[in-house]
Amino acid sequence: QVQLVESGGGLVQPGGSLRLSCTASETIFTFEMGWFRQPPGKERELVAVITGAGRTNYADSVKGRFSISRDNFKKAVYLQMNSLKPEDTAVYYCKAESPYGRRVYWGQGTQVTVSS
Repeated sequence: QVQLVESGGGLVQPGGSLRLSCTASETIFTFEMGWFRQPPGKERELVAVITGAGRTNYADSVKGRFSISRDNFKKAVYLQMNSLKPEDTAVYYCKAESPYGRRVYWGQGTQVTVSS
């Protein structure tokens, strides 16, 4: 149903910044949106979430460095990543969840590599 496409990943030096984008094929006004990541050989983990009302939550490991935002008019969600560290290296996935968790959609993922 809802297609999610991530973009903006790439190679960046430690201390650098990247901005990830997630564009949805349908309106997401009422959806809770989130970013997850999966480091090599590890489980997928929550990075940040933003509700339809704009409330945000972050993993402790990224607090103060990452910022999630949404633009419902553009049907997009963003993840601004600053002060990147090598341990931030992972495939980053966009997630959309409909009200009451009735539907969950995932993007294909975008690679973020932090290395000198």
